[in-house]
Amino acid sequence: MKIKQVEIFAVNLPLIDPFIISYATYPNIQSIIVKMTTECGVVGWGESVPDEHITGETPHSTYAMLKNTLAPLMIGQNPMEFEKIHELMDKKVHRAPAAKAAIDIACFDAVGKKLGVPVYQLIGGRYHEKFPVTHVLSIDEPEKMAEEATQKMEEGYTSFKMKVGQDVLSDVKRIKAVRERVGEEIAIRVDVNQGWENSANTLSAIRHLEALGIDWLEQPVAQDDIDAMVEIKSKSTIPVMIDEGIRDMYNMREIIAKRAADKVNIKLMKCGGIYPAMKLANMAEMAGMECQIGSMVESSIGSAAGFHVGFSKKIIKSVELTGPVKFSKDPGDLKESYVIPNIQLNERPGLGVSVDEAILAELTQYSDLVE
Repeated sequence: MKIKQVEIFAVNLPLIDPFIISYATYPNIQSIIVKMTTECGVVGWGESVPDEHITGETPHSTYAMLKNTLAPLMIGQNPMEFEKIHELMDKKVHRAPAAKAAIDIACFDAVGKKLGVPVYQLIGGRYHEKFPVTHVLSIDEPEKMAEEATQKMEEGYTSFKMKVGQDVLSDVKRIKAVRERVGEEIAIRVDVNQGWENSANTLSAIRHLEALGIDWLEQPVAQDDIDAMVEIKSKSTIPVMIDEGIRDMYNMREIIAKRAADKVNIKLMKCGGIYPAMKLANMAEMAGMECQIGSMVESSIGSAAGFHVGFSKKIIKSVELTGPVKFSKDPGDLKESYVIPNIQLNERPGLGVSVDEAILAELTQYSDLVE
């Protein structure tokens, strides 16, 4: 099986509500969708949602990277040769993980369809039967976040990720308001997205939060400040998760050596796709660190890829892939698998996602064909 052509689509995914985190507000999500076709007619779908704040990639740079460099490199290659595919990309381009993720995911989708098996059967088999779906609360006033949490509880959600990271005192008020409203039994995870900047601010916040039963505190400091994570972990009774600070095996090696986190948030867009994500999960498992599969708010295509990794590994204890329930339109149909409060994958070959090319065309800003 050889890759014959790659189509690239620059897409705007419309959000139902703006997505607000510490460093940006997103009215919609800019995504790059890849359609890979083999000589035998098998189609594999991939996706890239870059984030310049984390990987240094923008939607425009990622599109250009795929069109001019990575897609031409793939023509004539066998998508089953995952290790070789990544070696080719890594020798040609340093880093650019979100761009590489689109190629990686499309290869896995095509191979799964060719062999007639779901992607999770290609990477270890299915371990988990289902995962709880965590609702993400964007940054807002304390009362509004508490009200949204109440509404989502009524819909069946049992866990929340709170986005914070503006200033410590305001963020503490937000977290307290939600905890008071939802009660003690509901899981709350706090994601700072680097917003508290340093260990001093973070430790100040932790003193207010330790009695609130927080599941974990995610990436409170600047992404490259691993030593600050070490200090926070050593002084906190709340488990600490690293997110923006873990992008590749080199980061993971340092995190393990310094014991800088209790948990790691693996995202396919940060590490380059399914194949590198499995390597990170294996490293974390060797070090005894639990993992989560997170997202950059991808469509059904990228979200499904993350779920296949999550469902295949024992060490992955949670997933936070909520894009398909946040979009008013999505070219894929993964939303059907969200049966609140859980997500349960289907058993269709490849990613298990059917792509509606009419919706894709409607959402596409521009496109190119490489063959």
